[in-house]
Amino acid sequence: MRRSIRFTLLAAVLTTCGVSGAAAEGANIAIIGGRADDPFFAKVKRGIDDAEMLVKAHGGSVNYLALQSYDNLGPDAAELIRTAISQNVDGIAAPNWVPEAQDQAFTAALDAGIPVLLYNAGGTEKAGQLGALNYIGTEDYSAGLAAGQYAAENGARNIICVNTVPGAANLEARCQGIIDAATENDASAKQLPLPASSFGDPTAVSEAIKATILQDQNIDAVITQGNQDADSGANAIMQAAAQDRVMLGTFNLDQASLNRIKEGTQKFVIDQQGYLQGYLAIFLLHSFVNYAMESPSKPILTGPTIVDASNIDATLAGVDAGVR
Repeated sequence: MRRSIRFTLLAAVLTTCGVSGAAAEGANIAIIGGRADDPFFAKVKRGIDDAEMLVKAHGGSVNYLALQSYDNLGPDAAELIRTAISQNVDGIAAPNWVPEAQDQAFTAALDAGIPVLLYNAGGTEKAGQLGALNYIGTEDYSAGLAAGQYAAENGARNIICVNTVPGAANLEARCQGIIDAATENDASAKQLPLPASSFGDPTAVSEAIKATILQDQNIDAVITQGNQDADSGANAIMQAAAQDRVMLGTFNLDQASLNRIKEGTQKFVIDQQGYLQGYLAIFLLHSFVNYAMESPSKPILTGPTIVDASNIDATLAGVDAGVR
C-alpha cells in the first residue's frame, strides 16, 4: 500500500509537469550497489525498487548489479560498470568508492554516450571532474566532521573510527572528518583499519574493537561505519565491561541501533538516508534520458543527519515504514 501511494503521488506530479503516459522507448538503467546482505544497501534497494515502478510504467527497466564481496572493491565495481556498458544501457548510476580503480570505467561509459550519475560515494567534485550528471548522497568528509564534532561535544576525548573496508574513499573520508573534528574540539581520534575480509564477519570486528579498547583504557568513543559493525561495537563494549566509559556511534541506522539509542546503550547515528539515494538516482536518470530533465541543484544531499535521544521516536516510525 505504501508503495502504491508513493507511486500515485509521483505520477500526479509528473502529469502536472506535462509528463504523462509511457515514453515511446523507456530508459534502461543500470545501477551498481553493495552486497545483497549489506543492511544499508537493503534500504538503497528499497528506494530503487520503488522508483523502478515509475520506469517500468514508461516502458523502461532497471538492472541492479550488486557486488559479491568487498575484498576487491574498486576493480570489482569497475567491472560492473563495464558490464553495464556492454548491456547498452541508457544510463548508469554507481558509487565511486575507489576513484583510481573506477574512473577509467566511468570515462568509458561517458565516451560511449551513456549518462552517468554518482550516488552514495564520490562527491560533488569528482562528479564534476568526470562529467557526471550529478552526485546524490552525503559528502563523507562532512559526515565524518558531524560525527566527530557530536562525539567531542558530548564528552569524548579519545575516539576510534573503525574502518572495515580500508581504501574505500568514502570510509577514509569519514574517518578523516572524525579526526579533524576531534582535533578542532580539543579531543583526539585515530582510525582502526581492519582487513576488508572482516566486513560481514561480526565476530572478527567485535574481537578487534574489544582488543583495542582493552589495550587502551583512554579510548572513550567508538564510531563504526555501518549497521553490522555497530552491532559488533556494542558487543565489544559490553564484553569489555566498558559501557560506562565508551560511547558508541555509527554511520547508517537500523532497528538495532535505534533500539540501543532508545535504551541508552548507544549515543548516536549519522544517517545518510539510503532510501532517498536509491530512489533519486533512478528517478533522475529516468527523467534525464526520457525528457532531458536535469536538476540545477548540485549536489543533491541526503545527509548527514544525526539521530539521538532527541528524535528517536520519529526515526523509529521511519524504520517501521522500511525507509530508514
